[in-house]
Amino acid sequence: MTFDQLKEKAHSLPLAPGVYIMRNKDDKVIYVGKAKKLKNRVSQYFQDTASHTPKTRLMVSKIHHFDVIVAASEFEALVLECSLIKRYMPKYNILLKDDKGYPYLRLDMKEAYPRITLVSKAADDGALYYGPYGSRGVTQDVMDAIRITLKLPACSREFPRDVGKGRPCLNYHMNQCAGWCQATMTAAEYRLRIEQAKQLLQGNYKSVAADIRKQMLTAAEELNFELAANLRDRLNAVEALGQKQLVTAGSMADTDVIGYGETAAKACFAVLHFSGGNLLDKEFQVFPLPDDKKEAISSLLKQFYLSRGVVPKRILLPMEIEDSQLFAQLMEQQYGRKPKVHVPQRGDNAQLVELASKNALEEATQVTDKEERIYGTLTLLGKMLSMEPPKRIESFDISNISGTDIVASMVVFVDGKPHKSDYKRFKLEDLSNQDDYASMHQVVKRRFAHYKAGDKGFEEAPDLLLIDGGINHANVAVQALAELELSLPVFGMVKDDRHRTRALVTPQGQEIRIDSNQTVFSFIGTIQEETHRFAITYHRQLRSKRLKYSVLDNIPGIGPKRKQELLKKFKSVTAIGQASVSELERYLPKDAALSVYRHFHNSQEEVL
Repeated sequence: MTFDQLKEKAHSLPLAPGVYIMRNKDDKVIYVGKAKKLKNRVSQYFQDTASHTPKTRLMVSKIHHFDVIVAASEFEALVLECSLIKRYMPKYNILLKDDKGYPYLRLDMKEAYPRITLVSKAADDGALYYGPYGSRGVTQDVMDAIRITLKLPACSREFPRDVGKGRPCLNYHMNQCAGWCQATMTAAEYRLRIEQAKQLLQGNYKSVAADIRKQMLTAAEELNFELAANLRDRLNAVEALGQKQLVTAGSMADTDVIGYGETAAKACFAVLHFSGGNLLDKEFQVFPLPDDKKEAISSLLKQFYLSRGVVPKRILLPMEIEDSQLFAQLMEQQYGRKPKVHVPQRGDNAQLVELASKNALEEATQVTDKEERIYGTLTLLGKMLSMEPPKRIESFDISNISGTDIVASMVVFVDGKPHKSDYKRFKLEDLSNQDDYASMHQVVKRRFAHYKAGDKGFEEAPDLLLIDGGINHANVAVQALAELELSLPVFGMVKDDRHRTRALVTPQGQEIRIDSNQTVFSFIGTIQEETHRFAITYHRQLRSKRLKYSVLDNIPGIGPKRKQELLKKFKSVTAIGQASVSELERYLPKDAALSVYRHFHNSQEEVL
């Protein structure tokens, strides 16, 4: 659809709540949004595009067509929007990087020797689950703290199978385990410790401490001072553990405080988890500046809590959002608890929001400083090359040794950083001799033939093309592009005597020195090294495979099974080639052994 057709369709939409789904020319979903009134919201995209942020303008330019789903209510639209974002993960929606939820601690009391384990989610399997906890690291810390306090096993031994077998492991000697693998330890004592672990996981530190204190006094009365001393140490550990307040940041946290901060280039959404006034944990995500900060907070808020599987009693926000009550209703539907969502204006709660926002601003600032350095380098490179700062850079290199296994690599840098999902490797076709120019011509033409065909993984064209080599290599690349009726900025990478790129050269022969500027010199050097590394790695893989297997493939009477057997017994092709007939006959029939021996000793082929 044309822009005018999209605009006309938007104006024809109903003034009803619903969800709109933007798609590109390949019918891929690139954005999902909800609206109180579909007509008003969707029409905004096709009005004054100059008022949009660069990101929104880019998104609108990619819209080929869109669909809408009319909902019965705003709440239904909210639920549908969340579902579609999770399903399609659209490119232009602000998305959480980590949406795997909080982990749990699992304890199966049906086992003879139950173990506390970390799992991603609770299951209906009859085991006990505790949590969810704030993060995987926090959960691991809780599990380790309880295990060490009660001196429970962390090894891979299975009980009671391995009781009395072998020596105790290092944890026993470090006083972090009671040595349950020894025959002197009983299953009854283990079960008692596990019951205490259950109490600790439930927060009942005082009852566990009282039980241990009672055992300690009994042991002292019976003059069993060694046992009494051990119980005293365990009592101190439990009391210390209780003082740490190891409570969950999910099910036991009473307040989550949302912070928002932004710099000139980045924004950050932060969540501080509090329980009883104590800060438990912090989570955050940095993302590009949004068009609407309230809409960004609303979107991330829904994604955050729907992925975590739990919601606190209160959520404090830094600013009012349009659908805060709908969000609370959604949480009640999902988790049976309706959080109190509000924006504090004064007092302690307002100070907590200020603290969360300071944390968010700090995280955004740290990322921005790095991003600005990268952008400054790209801007400077663009000025040197008389072009706009290149967003996407592609670099090509050829690798071969004596004309064998000729391969090429294409590495991609986006916004100054490696974009490894777009890296490509090419095995050169119909080239038996070393010809770097023909190789470069072929690989550039193949890459951009895929681009013109719209093949997956090749859809985007670079802003800058870097070719390993000088003016002739650059001209070969230009020629390959011209044959496809394409024109892109192409520069050759000219090396110094230490094989570092000292200059970039145009196809017309103009050299641009970069070694006088350390920032650009280092950046181009990084691209050069990465391109070479990627090419040589692929070349070595192919060469190793050829040397390892092709020699044996050419021997009559040696099929896949015999080849595998020979390599297993002799470890290498070199050893096979040096073996005598009698040695080969240990693993092969006489005729096959003779065939192998004659192949290596009558052939002029080099054996490595």
